[in-house]
Amino acid sequence: MAKKLTSREEDYSQWYNEIVQGADLAENSGVRGCMVIKPYGYAIWEKMQAELDKKFKETGHENAYFPLFIPKSYFSKEASHVDGFAKECAVVTHYRLKNDPNGKGVIVDTDAKLEEELIVRPTSETIIWDTYRKWIQSYRDLPILVNQWANVVRWEMRTRLFLRTAEFLWQEGHTAHATKKEAIAETEQMIDVYADFAQDFMAMPVIKGVKSENERFAGALETYCIEALMQDGKALQAGTSHFLGQNFAKAFDVKFSNKEGKKEYVWATSWGVSTRLMGALVMTHSDDKGLVLPPKLAPYQVVIVPIYKGDEQLEKVSEVALKVKKNLEDKGISVKFDNRHTYKPGWKFAEYELKGVPLRLALGARDLENGTIEVARRDTLEKETYQIKEIENKVEHLLEKIQENLYRKAFDFRAEKTYKADSKEKFVELINKGGFVYAHWDGTFETEELIKKETKATIRCIPIDAKKESGACLFSGKPSNKRVLFAKAY
Repeated sequence: MAKKLTSREEDYSQWYNEIVQGADLAENSGVRGCMVIKPYGYAIWEKMQAELDKKFKETGHENAYFPLFIPKSYFSKEASHVDGFAKECAVVTHYRLKNDPNGKGVIVDTDAKLEEELIVRPTSETIIWDTYRKWIQSYRDLPILVNQWANVVRWEMRTRLFLRTAEFLWQEGHTAHATKKEAIAETEQMIDVYADFAQDFMAMPVIKGVKSENERFAGALETYCIEALMQDGKALQAGTSHFLGQNFAKAFDVKFSNKEGKKEYVWATSWGVSTRLMGALVMTHSDDKGLVLPPKLAPYQVVIVPIYKGDEQLEKVSEVALKVKKNLEDKGISVKFDNRHTYKPGWKFAEYELKGVPLRLALGARDLENGTIEVARRDTLEKETYQIKEIENKVEHLLEKIQENLYRKAFDFRAEKTYKADSKEKFVELINKGGFVYAHWDGTFETEELIKKETKATIRCIPIDAKKESGACLFSGKPSNKRVLFAKAY
């Protein structure tokens, strides 16, 4: 705990890695490109899961589970989908091992080759739409509103904990509808759900938009997204919702009889967020002292650290601390009482500062005499002393203030780092400076690729609330009727 973190200014990437590992969120595993999510990190993910799952069920969705393995032939049925994922797929070719006759461990049994290779799911559209063919015959079977919590594998060469790993955890919603209108409404509803979650629980402001054709999900007719800005000025795609049209229904022959008895193809959507949100949470709020967590997602919102000399003082301090703990828990606040004998209070203070616990309460023998308790805020690092008898209401109020302050701080940072560019030179200057840049684009794939090649910036989205504005593309000079959002990104 005494080790000082690398500062964000000195080396942002190193700072990020040190926080993720130092705060006990995750670590690299023995499998290249894969991570171990540690209990403290997983507790945050569980809170994310719980809130998102609640929102999904409030919008009529049910959870199910589909196989990890997908027959290779399924990927051949939707051409753009296979093109999008072919280079990232992990393939299972054999079904057993055997002892090496030379005594060198185990080897693949060459006689145990699968008749058809299996793909470890990079996403589940193909296996799910093969299943939906069996579930859907009539308009009475629609809509199907299903979500699954699962893991996926996408072979990555350059990995970073939470942000890009070969295996990651996520949820993926897959819905089937009778009409195009219903499917589009579902797609838009779910991107709103993600945006509300990001802002209300993660305290992370996001911009909602649609992807350019080049950046769409493989197999989608339209991809909606939420984009967030990290403290190094790079964008991070925090969630996507896809209008799939009838592409997968046609690929897997999923038809239904409408009310007139006519056969029609089903309309589809898919949508998802992943443990990448953990990386977004770290990079949105944390500082050079460690992790900073919004109270709504903190594994414990309050930690109480006793300060004492000898067992007698510990007993008296603990008695009061446990009463405070219970009273706070009765208000729905999660509290940890750290009475470990093996660490001194100063060490504990540093540990919880690094782990981003929103509020730290310190209680000692002198506090008992005065009827007071010291409260330290993680977001501002401010300390105040309150009366023990009023602490429950104070803590409740402070947690609300911390949640609001973190959102406001992130929102203000994004506002400061959001620009407009009206010339190519200014565009390049601002992109290199870091942040969101609104600029005109002619709508062509060729110009989009040219901008990416010359500046490493991509079109993050075409904002949903973008206003029509006549202008000229900064790189081609061709007409443009609105600005789109550019940034360098993770």
